[in-house]
Amino acid sequence: MVKASTGSVRLRLVGASAAQGRPDAKGPSDEALVTRARRRDPAAFEGLYRRHAAFALNLAVHIQGTTADVEDIVHDAFVRAHERLPELRDATLFRSWLGSIVVRLVRTRLRRRRPLTVLGLAGHEPVDLESVASPAADPEARALLAQVYALLQTMPADDRIAWTLRHVERHGLDGVAALTGCSLATAKRRIQRAQSYLSEKFVAPYAEAL
Repeated sequence: MVKASTGSVRLRLVGASAAQGRPDAKGPSDEALVTRARRRDPAAFEGLYRRHAAFALNLAVHIQGTTADVEDIVHDAFVRAHERLPELRDATLFRSWLGSIVVRLVRTRLRRRRPLTVLGLAGHEPVDLESVASPAADPEARALLAQVYALLQTMPADDRIAWTLRHVERHGLDGVAALTGCSLATAKRRIQRAQSYLSEKFVAPYAEAL
């Protein structure tokens, strides 16, 4: 369950039910809710969220092909929709507009994962980085590996070490914590921070105009 602050609106991502995502004939229309939300009525945007959360979740799963991180995607989509609500020209098209935001977010996440997948760093098996870096290796893989190490050099040492132990050396989280002399929570935080940094920086080589 995810809680997020969107200005004066706080959203909680709840499990999708069969009823969610279908317009309520007895409730206000999307157009009315959008109009109220633009006037900073938090209950109105909450209504839009509850009506379309299941739609956004299902769309993200279908496009991505997995349930991994879909709650984060939907969270980000609603935050972005709330921030950009004034840009929506036709309030009756909120659902399809939200869907286009979900699609763009999923596309971005897939692009971010590609370099790590090419290198084998997104899987669960140990990676032979010497083979990847050898002259006989795939040129793209070697170029991406060079980027990984260049980015690692710009990270705080603790984050870099934790990420390398986890994703290159394949130690479990407990092992990372023990080797670095920190708590499990701190180890997780360092790894996630490093992963987020790498993911963000790897968008550029594959990005297109969105």
